[in-house]
Amino acid sequence: MTTAEIILGGVLLVACLIIILIVLVQEGKDGGLTSAVGGGSTDTFYGKNESRTREAKLNRWTKVCAGAFFIIALVVNIVIPFVK
Repeated sequence: MTTAEIILGGVLLVACLIIILIVLVQEGKDGGLTSAVGGGSTDTFYGKNESRTREAKLNRWTKVCAGAFFIIALVVNIVIPFVK
């Protein structure tokens, strides 16, 4: 194993753990029958400021970490074999 493989493997492992922790902290999105029938109006104060909530921030961080995980996985599997 090369040094680059070890470092990128460690970074990949850390990204996995961060994604797992972020997903476990998030609450479930069970709108139930009310939002299915009523449509879930966003005319409330909460609906207008939904992007500033803790859940929105966790959702954003999940997307960022998943993107980083995807890019690191591609680098490990595509670039590293050519370096050897």
